[in-house]
Amino acid sequence: MAKVKTNYTCTECGGIVNKWAGQCPSCQQWNTLVETIVETGGNRFSNTHQSLAQTAPVLNLADIETEDIPRFGTGIEEFDRVLGGGLVPGGVVLIGGDPGIGKSTLLLQALANLSKFKKVLYVSGEESGSQIALRAKRLMVDATDLHLQAEIQLEKILSTLGDYKPQVVVIDSIQTVYSDALSSAPGSVAQVRECAAQLTRVAKTMNITMILVGHVTKEGALAGPRVLEHIVDTVLYFEGDTHSSFRLVRAIKNRFGAVNELGVFAMTEKGLKGVSNPSALFLSQHDTQVAGSCVMVTQEGTRPLLVEIQALVDTSHAPNAKRLSVGLEQNRLAMLLAVLHRHAGVAAFDQDVFINAVGGVKITEPAADLAVLLAINSSMRNKPLPRGLVVFGEVGLAGEIRPAPRGQERLREAAKLGFSIALIPKSNAPKQKIDGLQIISVDRIDEALSKIRDIDGLKLPA
Repeated sequence: MAKVKTNYTCTECGGIVNKWAGQCPSCQQWNTLVETIVETGGNRFSNTHQSLAQTAPVLNLADIETEDIPRFGTGIEEFDRVLGGGLVPGGVVLIGGDPGIGKSTLLLQALANLSKFKKVLYVSGEESGSQIALRAKRLMVDATDLHLQAEIQLEKILSTLGDYKPQVVVIDSIQTVYSDALSSAPGSVAQVRECAAQLTRVAKTMNITMILVGHVTKEGALAGPRVLEHIVDTVLYFEGDTHSSFRLVRAIKNRFGAVNELGVFAMTEKGLKGVSNPSALFLSQHDTQVAGSCVMVTQEGTRPLLVEIQALVDTSHAPNAKRLSVGLEQNRLAMLLAVLHRHAGVAAFDQDVFINAVGGVKITEPAADLAVLLAINSSMRNKPLPRGLVVFGEVGLAGEIRPAPRGQERLREAAKLGFSIALIPKSNAPKQKIDGLQIISVDRIDEALSKIRDIDGLKLPA
C-alpha cells in the first residue's frame, strides 16, 4: 500500500512546508503548522460548477456605472446595524464566537423573520432537526416557512442549493462540512478552505445570501486558515461572557458597510433581544459618587457609547507594583502612569493600579486616556469626581491632550443621557452651545486636573 503523502500548512497564512517547524517561515508565527494530507487529482471545478471568476473585458473605471447595493433587513435592528443596514444578495457573512454564546440562536431568529418574505434554508452540521425544532419552540419563533437540512457533505449541500434555490442560507458550521474530493478530516485546513471557497463561489453565481458560522480557538480567533476571513465579505465576532446575559456583536470586516460597528443584545428566555440604550449597560448605578470612577464617551463605529472606567489604586506590598487592566490595553496603562508622574506630578511607582471597563466592553481607541488618568487620580486621593462629569481625549507623551474623532456626536450623546459637564480636548470644543452641557476644554493633563479641582467648588488636596 502506497504511503500517504503529507505536508504542513500554516493556519494563519496558509503557507505550505514539507516538514514541521516551530515557526512558520512565511508569516513568522509560532506553533501554527499542522499536518495535512497532500491532495492529488484533477481540477476540482471540472465536475461541479464553472470557475469562480468569469473572463471579463478590460474597462475604464470612470465609465463603469455605480448603483446602490440593495439590502434587506433581518427584523433584528441591532443585527442589521452591525451588517451595515441589512443583508446583501450574494453577500457572504462569517460569524464566530465562543460555544454557547448565542450564534445559532440569533441566526434562527433572523431566519424565522426572513422566511416571511424570503426563501430560506438552514443547513445544520452540528445539531439534528429535532434539536433545532426544540430550540425554535423554546424561542417561540414562527418556523412555518423555515426549511432545514441536516447535512455535512459539501456536494450534497451544493446539490440542494441548486435544486431548492434559496435566497438566504445559513451553514452551521463551516468546520463540520467536508468534501469528498479531499481525503482529510472535516475541520482541517484543507477542508475548511476548500468548502468555504466553493460555498462562496456558489453564493456569488446564484446570488444567494450566505451566512457561515465559524468556530473560534481558545484565544478567541476564528479557527482554520486566516484565508477564510479574506474569502468572505463580512466578518462578525460575538463577544461577552457566557455567564452574563449581555452579548456584543462586532463587525471586524465589511465590504458593504462600516467596520467596528457594534450591536448589543440581551439573552432572555425567548432568545436574543436588541438593547435600545446600550450606554445604560456600561454605567454602574451608584447611590452616591465614589472615588476612582469616571465616565467617558467611546465611539464604536457610528454609535457613541458611554462607558464607566473604574480605577483602584492601593499601596503595593511587593517589590514590583502590579499593573492590571481589563477592557483596555495594559501597555498603554504603564505609559499613562509615566505621563501622569512626569507632567502632573502624581507618582504611582509604589502603588498597585487596577483598571476596569464596566460591563465587559473592550475599548481600543486612545480617547479613553483622559478618563483613565482622572479615575486613577481620583482613587489615589480618595475623592470622587464631580457628579454629571463626562470626559474623552487622548493623552500624548508630552502631556498634551489630543482631540478625538466625532467629538460633536459624543457630546450630543452625553447630553441626551443627562450629563451636565464635559471635560474635553480644546480642539473638540463645539462652536455652538449644546443645551444642558457645560463644556470645559483643556490642552494638557495638569490643566485637566486643575480644572477638576475647581468644578462645583470641589477642592482636591494638592
